[in-house]
Amino acid sequence: MRNNDAAARHHRLIYLLSVAHRRLQRWMAARPESEVTPAQAGLLFILGRQDGVLMGEAGAALDLGPAGISGLVDRTAAAKLIERRADREDGRAWRIWLTPRGRTALAQAKAGAAEVNAALTEGFTSAEIDVVARWLTSIQGKFPRGADE
Repeated sequence: MRNNDAAARHHRLIYLLSVAHRRLQRWMAARPESEVTPAQAGLLFILGRQDGVLMGEAGAALDLGPAGISGLVDRTAAAKLIERRADREDGRAWRIWLTPRGRTALAQAKAGAAEVNAALTEGFTSAEIDVVARWLTSIQGKFPRGADE
């Protein structure tokens, strides 16, 4: 189903997505109570759901390639929020685990995310947010990872 409506073509969606992403990332990173970057928070959320995931699994969940997840894990480990351990079954693979400091940072990141989500959804009905979420999710299927690599 294609939307050929003339009004839809004039929303400048690429520009709006780009600006919204940059502003949200900068705002979140600049918050004084923010101990972690938005990317690190994403990694902590993944480990909060399943501690000890393979680095590749975490990278896939965050839509990062090997170099991207490696750098993120390096920075997050340097901040003592996670630790890397060799996989017991495959010595070439690494699993990542939350540290006690990482668990504290995760709790703070969850509270911060709830606050940001409240601000993002303010002034919109649940039905409107459902449409926005469906639209944003659809982008992943329309532009799958790997198509640009």
